[in-house]
Amino acid sequence: MAIESAKQQPKRRLRLGMVGGGPGAFIGAVHRLAARMDDHYELVAAALSSDKEKSLAGAREIGIPRAYGSYSEMAAAESKREDGTEVVAIVTPNHLHHAPAKAFLEAGIHVICDKPLTTTLEDALDLVDAVKRSGLVFGLTHNYTGHPMVRQAREMVAAGELGALRLVQVEYAQDWLATPLEKTGQKQAEWRTDPSRSGPGGSLGDIGTHAFNIACFVTGLTCEQLAADVTTFVPGRRLDDNVQVMLRFSNNVKGGLWASQVATGNENNLRLRVYGEKAGVEWQQEDPNQLGFYQLGKPRMTLRRGSPGTGAAAAHATRIPSGHPEGYLEAFAQLYSDIAEQIFAKQENRAPNPQSLLVPTVEDGVDGVRFINAALESSRAGSAWVALRGR
Repeated sequence: MAIESAKQQPKRRLRLGMVGGGPGAFIGAVHRLAARMDDHYELVAAALSSDKEKSLAGAREIGIPRAYGSYSEMAAAESKREDGTEVVAIVTPNHLHHAPAKAFLEAGIHVICDKPLTTTLEDALDLVDAVKRSGLVFGLTHNYTGHPMVRQAREMVAAGELGALRLVQVEYAQDWLATPLEKTGQKQAEWRTDPSRSGPGGSLGDIGTHAFNIACFVTGLTCEQLAADVTTFVPGRRLDDNVQVMLRFSNNVKGGLWASQVATGNENNLRLRVYGEKAGVEWQQEDPNQLGFYQLGKPRMTLRRGSPGTGAAAAHATRIPSGHPEGYLEAFAQLYSDIAEQIFAKQENRAPNPQSLLVPTVEDGVDGVRFINAALESSRAGSAWVALRGR
């Protein structure tokens, strides 16, 4: 006779809402996949478009139970429901980050926001205040910080394995905007090259902020000054498509950053190199499961995700055994899982797993907006050195 096993509580999933990211929107699909990968979320409500009919139709197509015609309607209604949204993902074009994020924070709902944080420093600082007042979790999806070997590099730097840092070199090169693609009606190109939707930075805001964020994330340094040359190569384009920046970090560390969307032959070539007095590390997004480790006077080493020699930070962000590659979607999912842990910890009145606190914050978002502003100011002044604080 079979013995009935003890009943287990069903898995607790966070009720997730989404603003923006309807059918056909690349980043919306990515967020939905990332949220489901580790099974911590259930998508229950959405305002997928500023067009009410498109929003309702999109929700039906994706299979989202509750659909709204606007984010404000959604925030008001969901905050009143016993089974309402607990956390919302904002995956709109850049100009529609601030208002929805603030509305949901004020409605008592945690926020996951795509980057860059906002299009103005004033709005970014306003969100910092809103997060502090609410006491809620706010995660910014600089997704490359979720890669195990990026976290491994950060851990090695913090442990002093590179010695005192000297140089940081980061680049993010693409070629998808090498022609005036926005004039063909391609949706992603259209809004990313439109200053009214993208904000004042083109490649600078879209991928330059990723490069800047990962350099600061891995090194733990603050960028104090920069000198930038911001360029628009494609005739008629309204925003930049190439930027080259010299960086001065804290502790007298020097750096360079190049971000381009007109670099022929590059697909999504994010590359970071950090050099100290004893060693250097190198990571590339297109081969994310390995980290180069170069000790002065010793043979070059390659550390691989899941293999001996990696530490707790990489292990925390690893799902499957070594030899099975993890990539872009898994890194994105790591941020969602870490945010879920932070939210569960708040709900259960306990301390979160410290490894879950590596998710970029609203303050990191402010740094990204300051980076954009300072780079544009510097370029307009003939690449003069500009301080980031207060910009």
